Amino acid sequence: MFFSPLQKAGFWLAFGVVFTLFIWVFNDILTPFILGMTIAYLLNPLMEWLSHKKISRHVSALIILLIFFCILSVLLALALPVIVRQGQQFLENIPAYYQSFMNFIAPYKHWIQSQLGSDSVEQINATLTDNAGTLVKTGGGIVGGLAMGGKVIINMGTTLVLTPLVAYFMMVEWPHITRWIRGLYPRQHAHLIKGLMHKIDHKIAGFIRGQIIVAFILGVSYAIALTIAGLNYGFLIGIGTGIFSIIPLVGSTLGLVTAISVAWFQGGDLTFVAIIAGIFFLGQFIEGNFLSPKIVGNTVGLHPLWVIFALMAGGALFGILGMLIAIPVAAVVGVLSDFVIAQYKASPLYLNNEQEKTIILEDHGP
Repeated sequence: MFFSPLQKAGFWLAFGVVFTLFIWVFNDILTPFILGMTIAYLLNPLMEWLSHKKISRHVSALIILLIFFCILSVLLALALPVIVRQGQQFLENIPAYYQSFMNFIAPYKHWIQSQLGSDSVEQINATLTDNAGTLVKTGGGIVGGLAMGGKVIINMGTTLVLTPLVAYFMMVEWPHITRWIRGLYPRQHAHLIKGLMHKIDHKIAGFIRGQIIVAFILGVSYAIALTIAGLNYGFLIGIGTGIFSIIPLVGSTLGLVTAISVAWFQGGDLTFVAIIAGIFFLGQFIEGNFLSPKIVGNTVGLHPLWVIFALMAGGALFGILGMLIAIPVAAVVGVLSDFVIAQYKASPLYLNNEQEKTIILEDHGP
């Protein structure tokens, strides 16, 4: 049976709608499954390496997951107490930082009023005061809310239990799953779809695996360097910088601005501020010239703005789950967009007859 391009487009549109509805309906229970599949995908190269050593997939999955979760547990046990303590201290000191900022701009108050008007300055001042108080109250209640929220505890417990199970079964069944998916390819387009899937896999694997490794190295390095330098909340700022470094350039920029601000309020010493700024500039130099080119590579091709948009859109639509699936979806859309654009540029809609003839001659020779 022959399907017109319009019918094919309708099929894929219907598929996209059904997929979106599925995510929306089961949003509350999908997080451990997505996390488990992500862990299985990230650890699959180790799984394949052990499989080549003639070790069964069941044993290999148990070994890899045991080591992975042991390392993760140790890191969390070491980092979380420091992060929570410094986070609480930072929230408690926000009013003092706000007052220091107001004292700093006091000599320039008349000039600011002349530029903005006295009413605008008063509105800004009231807004900052209200937001600072709200932030302190909200942040101070986070720990208590987490401790008292039964639903949160149940969801966290479910995630902790289900995620390793999902990861284990996905790692064991990975070859069967991939064969099943390949078996669904339309036979007449199987080769084309296989090529697109290879590009998508390359883009996702290169970005996620590589960027997570880079972000981890940066987070640990910044946390240690800022703590040694004597910056208040240095460990918290360093780890936060590493987490946000999953988005290229964003983490280092936010970390730099935050660290310089804290360094200035900490003592007002320009030399200390310069040292803190130097740590971030050195980190950016190492990341841009050594870490990212070697680990992520230059061919992954996910632009930072596209990543930011994908994360914001995913978060707005489906919350945390949407942010988890944002990068894979962005990679898929990127590859398919490149393919559609290439098809368009090879079509009569883009080319005239003479150009089509030239391309045919170049492809087939004289």
